[in-house]
Amino acid sequence: MNYIQGLIMGLAYVAPIGLQNLFVINTALTQPKKRVIATAFIVIFFDVTLALACFFGIGAIMEQSRWIKMAVLLIGSLIVIWIGISLIRAKEEELDTSRDVNIPILKVITTACVVTWFNPQALIDGTMMLGAFRATLPAAEGIKFICGVGTASVCWFLAVSLFVSFFSNKFSGKVLKIINIICGYVIIFYGLKLLYQFIRMVMAM
Repeated sequence: MNYIQGLIMGLAYVAPIGLQNLFVINTALTQPKKRVIATAFIVIFFDVTLALACFFGIGAIMEQSRWIKMAVLLIGSLIVIWIGISLIRAKEEELDTSRDVNIPILKVITTACVVTWFNPQALIDGTMMLGAFRATLPAAEGIKFICGVGTASVCWFLAVSLFVSFFSNKFSGKVLKIINIICGYVIIFYGLKLLYQFIRMVMAM
């Protein structure tokens, strides 16, 4: 069950259109399938490693203090809810099909690393969102959850790459907007669930 929850949460977390997704989509719109797949796996690697770092890093800290765990749950739940609301309210994205994405693989790797690991917002959101879930799960169940999140990253980026590559003439900013709205509601639901966990901890004191 926690694997499925991690899978659903992972999809809702990774699907909203950001720099990674836009780069993958633009690549799929303009490049051969071999380059599209290579780019997808590069992005997957950095996305999964960031998720693991956020999940286990903040989790180790929270295990040392009930107060830290409660603070992360409260702040994390509010951030998750705000992310969901922001996605629902976000304007329609425009796809830049004229962008030059035919760059060397080494530069693709470097760009993916910088956009993922050196993006303060990604670090904060990932740490608070995944760390907050870590606070609600036993160690064994946490492994299942983060495996679900990792699976979601693999499935999403590969699916988007192949889908856009095959149906490039059908993909538009309106489709991205629909994806953001659906993911926004899913994320809000999980944010409220985290907030409920925080309230339960307060009432148990």
